[in-house]
Amino acid sequence: MDKCIISWIYFLLLLCGATIGEAEYLKYKDSNQTINARIEDLLKRMTLAEKIGQMTQIERKVASADVMKKYFIGSVLSGGGSVPAPQASAEDWIKMVNEFQKGALSTRLGIPMIYGIDAVHGNNNVYKATIFPHNVGLGATRDPELVKKIGAATALEVRATGIQYAFAPCIAVCRDPRWGRCYESYSENHTIVQQMTDIILGLQGDLPVNFSKGAPYVGGKDKVAACAKHYLGDGGTHDGINENNTIIDSHGLLSIHMPAYYNSIINGVSTVMVSYSSWNGVKMHANYDMVTNYLKNKLRFRGFVISDWQGIDRITSPAGSNYTYSVQAGVNAGIDMVMVPYNYTVFIDDLTSLVNKSVVSMSRIDDAVRRILRVKFTMGLFENPLADLTYTDQLGKKEHRELAREAVRKSLVLLKNGNSSNQPFLPLPKKAKKILVAGTHADNLGYQCGGWTIQWQGDSGDITVGTTILNAIKSTVDPSTTVIYSANPDSTIMKENDFAYAIVVVGEPPYAETAGDDLNNLTILDPGPATIETVCGKVKCAVVVVSGRPVVLEPYVPLMEALVAAWLPGTEGQGVADVLFGDYGFTGRLPRTWFKRIEQLPMNVGDSHYDPLFPFDFGLTTKPGQAGYSVNGAHRKVVKTVSFLVLSLVVALVL
Repeated sequence: MDKCIISWIYFLLLLCGATIGEAEYLKYKDSNQTINARIEDLLKRMTLAEKIGQMTQIERKVASADVMKKYFIGSVLSGGGSVPAPQASAEDWIKMVNEFQKGALSTRLGIPMIYGIDAVHGNNNVYKATIFPHNVGLGATRDPELVKKIGAATALEVRATGIQYAFAPCIAVCRDPRWGRCYESYSENHTIVQQMTDIILGLQGDLPVNFSKGAPYVGGKDKVAACAKHYLGDGGTHDGINENNTIIDSHGLLSIHMPAYYNSIINGVSTVMVSYSSWNGVKMHANYDMVTNYLKNKLRFRGFVISDWQGIDRITSPAGSNYTYSVQAGVNAGIDMVMVPYNYTVFIDDLTSLVNKSVVSMSRIDDAVRRILRVKFTMGLFENPLADLTYTDQLGKKEHRELAREAVRKSLVLLKNGNSSNQPFLPLPKKAKKILVAGTHADNLGYQCGGWTIQWQGDSGDITVGTTILNAIKSTVDPSTTVIYSANPDSTIMKENDFAYAIVVVGEPPYAETAGDDLNNLTILDPGPATIETVCGKVKCAVVVVSGRPVVLEPYVPLMEALVAAWLPGTEGQGVADVLFGDYGFTGRLPRTWFKRIEQLPMNVGDSHYDPLFPFDFGLTTKPGQAGYSVNGAHRKVVKTVSFLVLSLVVALVL
């Protein structure tokens, strides 16, 4: 009898051991399994709370390891200017991100979170990061290969801080420069925007052969998940008012604003962010036909759709007035992850209640979670959830700054060069007795970088590490050349100095989103106009305009010898001097129409009332080393003398 009992005990122990062994094998954690098999295995193990947690993105200010664990949070973000500490190092960022990640990994199923940041022209929230030109400048380059390299460099600098997800690129087609986000758009022309979606291949990596169209792709630990935004029609709102109504028929919407999304999906973009704006009165955050029927079903996009910051709140007017309805409308429209970003418990409670009441179906929840998990599995987040210090040396790396400098050179558009074609003013001579550099934007790194730099709205002054245009000029001219700088020189300075020539750098102050909407003016920052008149009225001058869009210039153009659109060049101001002084030629072309008067707007190429100051695609060119302005006109005098002598010799020989 004792032997029988012992045998049964032994058998039960073996059975328990086998059962425990089987339980320890989790298919979703096996990287040898297909992604679909891993998704389905994990999904069937998840509770409703765990699923809704995956759909929740919260701001780092309200995140902690405990919050991640308690609510199964799927994603965290940094809003504009939201940092672990002022001038935080890459190591500081990694420490913070990993703390949140450890909280996520400590949950029952150990699903890693994904951290997102607005890396829209470099890793622009981060001190010492390389700040590339804003998209409007990149559109002027007409160089998709360059933009792809910028994407790859940005991915490395984002990974340097432990972050895996960039809310970029913005593929809006800005049709009205009064819009405060116009500098985030590559062009008024959808074809140029389509070409620039190659940045996705830089951010995420080149697609493998026979890659399945519509699926997300991230090619390794040195790449990040990208985000095509803002779907759809954000650049076409009435009067350029941010978050407003895009009034256009379906043909116009699909032919102007949709094409870049086709390219983004072909390039394997991982996520798509929905626009705050409406289409013919219907909020995009609640537009089932466009989000689910078109983007997901027709285009077969299989990554996840994310809301904008408090995007579902703004489905109602006023925003947040019926939050439960907003959750219902947004999720049922097809939004998979909601950028809450603060009141996450309200979102979780409301969505849980809506599911329990069958107002939001479980199949809709499962679709959202499948898409989120697909991105996380694809990018290897389950295998490598924690960041290390491998890429910290990539932040602000010299090679990236050189790439940004190249981008600045190629983005500059020469709009005027001398008062006649045979007397160019640029390039400028490096050697002169004394030159003047003037203007509010000549020695202001913050102005040079624009919005979405260190702070959401940008800022003035030495906000990060970089080279101002003034310092670039000083390092380029001959050591014997005296450079005098005055932000706003008066008539006394002009009278008391014999300047060989002047460079005036003026433009817009930094801004982002609605703060940049300008329905009535679009003028350069005071005292810019007065500076142009004072300086260019007394000495030959080149004017460099630092702005996120065309601004009113027509009254001042006759005063200038040369005019350059520099857009928002970022930290590498040396690129401006490279071209002004002829080490490289001007090659940039206008990515958008430069209007004469604000009353003409909106005005895009092809419009019946098209009458620009400078048309779309315009841009004068120069060649490296070619002769431009010569101090005291000596060059021109020599050329004329030689020409006269040659002509005289020819006449004498003939006679």
